[in-house]
Amino acid sequence: MSTTVAGRDRHEAIPPVPNGTALLLLAGSSGRVESARADLLAAHGVRVRAIRWFGGAGQRPAPHEVPLELFARQLDGLRREADRVVVLGTSFGSEAALLSAALFPVDGVIAVAPSSVTWSGFDGRSWSSHWTVSGSPVPAVPFAPDWEPRADPPAFRSLYEESLRRFPAEAERARIPVERIRGEVLLVAGGDDLVWPSSLFAARIAEARTAHGLTTTVVEHPDAGHRLLLPGEEPATGGVSMARGGTPAADAALGEAAWPEVRRMLGIT
Repeated sequence: MSTTVAGRDRHEAIPPVPNGTALLLLAGSSGRVESARADLLAAHGVRVRAIRWFGGAGQRPAPHEVPLELFARQLDGLRREADRVVVLGTSFGSEAALLSAALFPVDGVIAVAPSSVTWSGFDGRSWSSHWTVSGSPVPAVPFAPDWEPRADPPAFRSLYEESLRRFPAEAERARIPVERIRGEVLLVAGGDDLVWPSSLFAARIAEARTAHGLTTTVVEHPDAGHRLLLPGEEPATGGVSMARGGTPAADAALGEAAWPEVRRMLGIT
């Protein structure tokens, strides 16, 4: 069994027999610490650190102007413990994972329900980028101000699609420079994602990297939604109230399809 060291804002999962790979694990807008996924991967030999990146002690209260240096520090710490360092992020966490991999050295990035651009965030008073670098906001796509949800819980996919159409120049400036990522890139997306068009984003990321002669692995399932279920995981509950698409069966099928590539990326034999 793996050893875990739990805290409010961080969960350390230490494998009984390390395989030489360390993983920084980032959730999305739920703000949760992905402790169950960390323990699952640690049982296969991966040293995993799952962190809360907003809403914790000394952190930004929302996904709004979060310093990317926060992730650089975590990656540097893990680098001292392992031969290889990988970052895995889901949804908003995929933005952090891909941007961090473009700015700081990593051996691989796994982006689940990814975005190809940086989005705006709200802290209760003002809108700005989700992220900063050296104190300056990363360019971000604004939201269509007149969009309204058509269902309860809301499906936000059309908001993201409309915002991309409405603000093409801003979207180009906010494009994540994935061609700067020198480690491996694995993208996992569901075709029935109702939060945002992650399959479209995955295609754009792969296209940008292909144009620079870089290989990207994309795993998709047409009926899966925004959440991924790896083998051995249970469906997640909680988080922001929204329609996420998919079904537990389809999300698990996506996880089954992605699992061999996740294992390869993490050095799991």
